[in-house]
Amino acid sequence: MSDIQTLHAETRPKGDISGSLVLLLATGAGLSVASLYYSQPMLGVLGADMQADARSVGMVPTLTTLGYALGILLLAPLGDRYDRRIIIAIKAAILSAALLLSGLAPGIGLLLVASLAVGLTATLAQDIVPAAATLAPEAQRGKIVGMVMTGLLLGILLSRVVSGIVAEQFGWRTMYLIAAVSIAAIGIAAWRGLPHITPTTRASYGALLGSMRALWSKYPALRYAALAQGLISVGFSAFWSTLAVMLHDSFQLGSAAAGAFGLAGAAGALAAPLAGRLADKRGPQLVTRLGSGLAMLSFAAMGLSFLLPPQAQLGLIIASAIGFDLGMQATLVAHQTIVYGLDPAARSRLNALLFTCMFIGMATGAALGSLALAQWGWMGVVALATLSSAAALGVRLQAGRRAG
Repeated sequence: MSDIQTLHAETRPKGDISGSLVLLLATGAGLSVASLYYSQPMLGVLGADMQADARSVGMVPTLTTLGYALGILLLAPLGDRYDRRIIIAIKAAILSAALLLSGLAPGIGLLLVASLAVGLTATLAQDIVPAAATLAPEAQRGKIVGMVMTGLLLGILLSRVVSGIVAEQFGWRTMYLIAAVSIAAIGIAAWRGLPHITPTTRASYGALLGSMRALWSKYPALRYAALAQGLISVGFSAFWSTLAVMLHDSFQLGSAAAGAFGLAGAAGALAAPLAGRLADKRGPQLVTRLGSGLAMLSFAAMGLSFLLPPQAQLGLIIASAIGFDLGMQATLVAHQTIVYGLDPAARSRLNALLFTCMFIGMATGAALGSLALAQWGWMGVVALATLSSAAALGVRLQAGRRAG
């Protein structure tokens, strides 16, 4: 059982949740998480406009993902303590302001500060999904949470495509301004449309964080899952945070082309149900090994691109992106299956710990990827991604031996 005694079960208004409210929650989840990824296809033009080097520009996605990891760890537990309607409205206001500041930033220094704030408050998505689970009738909870998660996934998949096109046609600052307006609109709509959601505990903030530390110590399976997901995320983030710069420098392709690579991420949407069914039939341990192995092989295959002509190189990179995204998503679904089964009373905090490590891995990957690109070129990024995925596979194999 969880270490914190609940005050009472979360309550919701009687009656079915309306379709318009589900749409609002799904849209809010998608737009808030999209804030993490808008910058990635724009890094090439952004750096040229600000006359910043690759290492400095690479800190934009680094600080955004690091801020998200910190926000999940330090802010997500507040959803058990305070009315989520209020939390959602406050985070939306701050996120909108941070995106506005990003679009108006005169130099890279202020943009980096704003990027950290964007990451911290984009954890709005991690408040919206539990709110949907609370407001949904029990008989429809899985369906409604699935719809909201679909919105979140579409935000991840389409953010790079949209930002790439907008940046190329209207400039990278315009994308940030559009994002700021969209989040402000979501915040206003959520404040007007969401009912109050009663907290489940009066525990202090320190007690909430302390219970997460106890959960981390108690469950080795959680530690293995978090470490493996963090490692595979290093390669994932290293690729996406350097792709735009590489395409700009090596192929003279703009932000729209870089954003179009995000369509390869649609394969991840296919992986989720397939991985879930396989985990049910054969166990999640097998899926984690298959997923991390697929990611490792996909990144390694990218290392052969230097043997091919330019057009074939792009085709190989696209195919590899589909492969490692499938592997990444399958591994995440299997890890969530493992973690959620440890303590049903503490799923929010267990989820926060898993995703904190995942986004620490992404922040590390963005930083190391930019360094590798500057020092050793694209093959340095490929080597980093391959090694980190191989390390994730090693962790899963070790976890399997311990479980056996």
